[in-house]
Amino acid sequence: MHTPLGIYVHIPFCRQKCIYCDFYSLPNREEEMDAYCAALETRLLETDFSGYAADTVYFGGGTPSLLGPARLNAVLATVCRACEVVPEAEITLEANPDSAGDRNALRDLRSAGFNRISLGMQSASDAELASLGRVHTMEQVRRAVDAARWAGFDNLSLDLIYGLPGQTVETWRKNLEAAVSLLPEHLSCYGLKAEKGTPLYARRDLLPCEEIQAEMYLETVKFLEVNGFLQYEISNFAKPGRESRHNLKYWTLGEYAGFGPGAHSDFRGVRCAWPRDLTEWLTGRPALSERQEIPPEARAAEWLMLGLRTVYGLDPADYEKRFQKPFAPYLPFLRRCAQAGYALETAGRWCLTPQGFLVSNPIIGELLEILETQ
Repeated sequence: MHTPLGIYVHIPFCRQKCIYCDFYSLPNREEEMDAYCAALETRLLETDFSGYAADTVYFGGGTPSLLGPARLNAVLATVCRACEVVPEAEITLEANPDSAGDRNALRDLRSAGFNRISLGMQSASDAELASLGRVHTMEQVRRAVDAARWAGFDNLSLDLIYGLPGQTVETWRKNLEAAVSLLPEHLSCYGLKAEKGTPLYARRDLLPCEEIQAEMYLETVKFLEVNGFLQYEISNFAKPGRESRHNLKYWTLGEYAGFGPGAHSDFRGVRCAWPRDLTEWLTGRPALSERQEIPPEARAAEWLMLGLRTVYGLDPADYEKRFQKPFAPYLPFLRRCAQAGYALETAGRWCLTPQGFLVSNPIIGELLEILETQ
């Protein structure tokens, strides 16, 4: 019996860096794409995947679609050579709308095994897109969706961002309406964060206040539920059965192996990451950074933190079986959260409400303090 595994392939190339982006991505490095794919092949094939079978593969970035179908299909073929990939695996490609409008290219990708596509829509307003440094338009979003459907993709996700400079609850709702009208199976809706080191950080005072962002978030949950999208994680919503199986691995302590500069792994009991350095990836043999075995206490903390990100919440029986600790010490605090409208107990499981998701950090902090006393 093979252990299920998620494989993440990071593609660090992009056409233009967005003003909010804190991911490891580099514009104007197209001449290094072939060498990069060769390095990916080397490191995939030298990895010991014995005992594992991949049931999810995820190409993220950056903008993976910039590689073009020939390179992407070759890398996917290498993944399948290096590790058993089960026939029903979810295989996702992230794409920006400006590089995903070619029907024939998408058909080639679909034929090669990619069966889920995640488009970085971000907004339905061309003015908002331009303000973020995005290089596509809403018309290109529509064309990319049409091309993906024509090519045979029946599992489509759209990314959206709320809390943009000058954005109101009303204008954000128009973005939601436009996204839903495209009939995706999945939506990811993220609140804009001004990360240090990004151009947006200098303009962070222009972002809507926390109260307005909270209103946008609650409007998102309500609007998408009415339109048939069930929330399953703080920022993620899906039609029934169309949750991102790969991303669920991160939130349920599943194992995953990442490849590419900046990619993380939680594989064979070890947490590690590759350095955020394309040159080192191409010219040397980069050593995995942050390599550490995770002790049981740290796993318990992760279980609490990640579980409360999802609507599935915390299962006391699972906690006690995994960590050989009683769940009872958490109950008085969780009951107080329930009385305040921040948590729910259903069939013995504890999860946060949408209002609780808004204040999840202090709730998780309190649970971690309780963990330290055990």
